[in-house]
Amino acid sequence: MIQVLTSGVLPSQTLRAMIESGQITATAPILPAQIQPASIDLRLGSVAHRVRASFLAGQGRTVAERITEFGMHEIDLTRGAVLEKGCVYLVPLMEGLALPETVSAVANAKSSTGRLDLLTRAITDGGVEFDRIPAGYTGPLWAEICPRSFSVLVRPGMRLNQIRFRNGHAALDDAELMALHASDPLVDGTPVISEGLGFSVDLRPEKGDLVGYRAKPHTGVIDLDRIGVYPPAEFWEEIHTDRGQIILDPGAFYILVSREAVTIPPAYAAEMAPYLAMAGEFRVHYAGFFDPGFGHRAAHGAGSRGVLEVRCHEAPFVLEHGQVVGRLVYERMAEVPDLLYGADLKSNYQGQGLKLSKHFRMD
Repeated sequence: MIQVLTSGVLPSQTLRAMIESGQITATAPILPAQIQPASIDLRLGSVAHRVRASFLAGQGRTVAERITEFGMHEIDLTRGAVLEKGCVYLVPLMEGLALPETVSAVANAKSSTGRLDLLTRAITDGGVEFDRIPAGYTGPLWAEICPRSFSVLVRPGMRLNQIRFRNGHAALDDAELMALHASDPLVDGTPVISEGLGFSVDLRPEKGDLVGYRAKPHTGVIDLDRIGVYPPAEFWEEIHTDRGQIILDPGAFYILVSREAVTIPPAYAAEMAPYLAMAGEFRVHYAGFFDPGFGHRAAHGAGSRGVLEVRCHEAPFVLEHGQVVGRLVYERMAEVPDLLYGADLKSNYQGQGLKLSKHFRMD
């Protein structure tokens, strides 16, 4: 049994040890490319269940039992299959867990998944929250997938979400975060620190007037295995402004960028905090994990902007330059990982600015 000696987010070397010990299981061998500095990518299994509605298993119930209640039909993914916009699917993941009593986990969509407005959440047997796995959980993992803007073609083994493990309490309080910024600056300006590091939206770019993209409502299918091939203009409308403000349309999905260039020191990880109603009539973020080394000089970075995946809700909403739209919660790593984002791994988004997912050509 792995003896985790230090509280914090578990690093890549510990994740490998958990795989070796059977605390992280899989129906097919876990690939080295799945292991990230502070998480493991999760892979889709071979079938998808179209269900009538999103659900949680609930205490004492299994996901499989609930599928018999809400399932509509089963789809074979082995030759590739389209998950259609506006529908809800459940896919068993290849990975499962047998966690120690002190280790909990949290899942989140990968960056490219979030930038496609592809709502992907992990659920578990007995689960009462999305993306949250309690300490000591033993059992399978499932991905709930709901394409919101684009229909997508998926196959077994595709990696749409990821899981991060934590031993005990790891989050920094505001005083600790301020001290960390003083010793190793986390943003390129004055930090806004209140229950995490605040970040704001950039609607006054240094060059030009392109501030974001809005998903078009009627598009073709995106094959998630095809990288750098889709013309952005077929799927996205450019958002231009010289006024430092835009009006978000209800139901529309936007790609914007943070004003701040963020860094994550190697001994820390971060997660974008969930949307709060007090921020306005919109939600920011689907993909919330920031890995050790993101934007940091130790990983050849000089600060990286955070891409904002924004969906407006019931009412049109005026978003203005510099408006605080969310916050990053920093956590200690149990150890510095033996991989860093942008240094030891091919990282599509190190040093990023305003950028669509890797599936689109950025000429």
